[in-house]
Amino acid sequence: MAILGRRNKLSVIRESTPGLYLNGGELGEILLPGRYIPRDLKPGDKLDVFIYLDSEDRLVATTETPHAMVGEFAALEVVSVNPNVGVFLDWGLSKDLLLPFTELEKPVRVGQKVVVVVCLDSRSNRIVASARLKRHLNREPAAYATGQPVNLLITGQTPLGYGAIVETAHLGLLFADNFAVPLETGEHVKAFVRKIRDDGKIDLSLDPAGYKRVVPLKMKIVQMLEENHGRLEFDDDTSPEVIRALFGASKKAFKQALGALYKSRRIRFLNPGIELLDNASWKPGQ
Repeated sequence: MAILGRRNKLSVIRESTPGLYLNGGELGEILLPGRYIPRDLKPGDKLDVFIYLDSEDRLVATTETPHAMVGEFAALEVVSVNPNVGVFLDWGLSKDLLLPFTELEKPVRVGQKVVVVVCLDSRSNRIVASARLKRHLNREPAAYATGQPVNLLITGQTPLGYGAIVETAHLGLLFADNFAVPLETGEHVKAFVRKIRDDGKIDLSLDPAGYKRVVPLKMKIVQMLEENHGRLEFDDDTSPEVIRALFGASKKAFKQALGALYKSRRIRFLNPGIELLDNASWKPGQ
C-alpha cells in the first residue's frame, strides 16, 4: 500500500491525458502528472514517487524529492505568510508546505529558516509542518554514554549556545565555549555527549571529552611541528577561529593539548609560537 508523505515504488495502472495513474493499493489510483513521467519509462517498470495532496486535497504523485518527508526534521525557508492560515515553507516541491500558526512557537519572517518536523494533521490528514518540536521527539530518557559521538541538527541560537536535535530523537544544548564560528539554523554537525542531566537535558560538545580528545590532538600538533621544521606560529593566544580551522578543535582543547605537551617536555613556548623539543623518550600518551 502507498504511504502518504513518503516515497513509494508504484506500478502503472493506466495512461490518461493528464498523466499516468498508479496503483496506490488501499489509497486507490494516484495520478502522476505528465510533466513528471520519466522519458526512459518501460512497460512493467515501477516508479519511485512521493505521495502528497494537491491544492484540492487530491492524492498526487511526483518524482521530485522534498527536503523532508513525514516524520523527518529539516530547516525550511519561509516563502510567504498568510495572516489567516499560517506560514508557507519551501520544501522542494511545487506546492509549498503549510506551517499553521497553531504549530508556531514564535513569529517568523519571509526568508528565515525554521526547523520543523513534517507530519500528518490528525483531523484533515494533510501534510503540514510543526515547529513545536518537543511534541514530536522521543519522550523516553536518553541512553547516550558520555563522550559518545552523535549527529546534530542545529535548531537555533540560545543564550547559552545552540539548541540541537540529537540523532533525530532528543533535544540537546551545544554550549557556546565549544565552537569558534557561528553555526547556522538547520546545519548538520557531528558532536559528542558531554553530560546527561537529571532533568533529561543533554549537554553537547564539538570535541570528545578529556583524555580522548587531548591525545589525538597532541599527536596532530607534533605531526604539524615535524612537517614545519619544528616550529609553529600557533600558541595559547591564537584565535579560536584559526584553531578550529587548522586543528578541528576548540581553543580549550588546544590549550589542554599544548599544556600536556609542555608538561611532558615535548614543546616549549616561543611567545609567540611553539617549538618541538628533541625528546626521544616521549610517547603519545604522555
